[in-house]
Amino acid sequence: MEDMRAQQIEALEVFKDYNERLVRSMGNIIPELEGDRKEDTDKFLDEIIKGINWEIGILNGIMELINEDEERLKKEEINSSILKLSKALEGKKDEEIATSLKETLPVFENFGKVAQAVLKMVK
Repeated sequence: MEDMRAQQIEALEVFKDYNERLVRSMGNIIPELEGDRKEDTDKFLDEIIKGINWEIGILNGIMELINEDEERLKKEEINSSILKLSKALEGKKDEEIATSLKETLPVFENFGKVAQAVLKMVK
């Protein structure tokens, strides 16, 4: 059990560091999708989507640690946000994707804040 907790803490540390870069990337791509498209916008968006999927996968494995003594993240809210983004991505309209990313960005910013707070508590 202690080994599992240590692995979750390690995963949370990696998650926190990665989240900072992902949030920055999400913020950077929004203007591109709003009309300032670059040559590599599609590739950049694909990388961001991979990052979002990676973070969701990690969150699933560490949710128990994150919500150990109080509910810091609600799965329903996360799922709702990701579902909206998925629908926008399916539509392949830059403006809709940008709008959805703007709505999703605070959710991911909160992930980083929660990760930082939990890491302070468990160390």
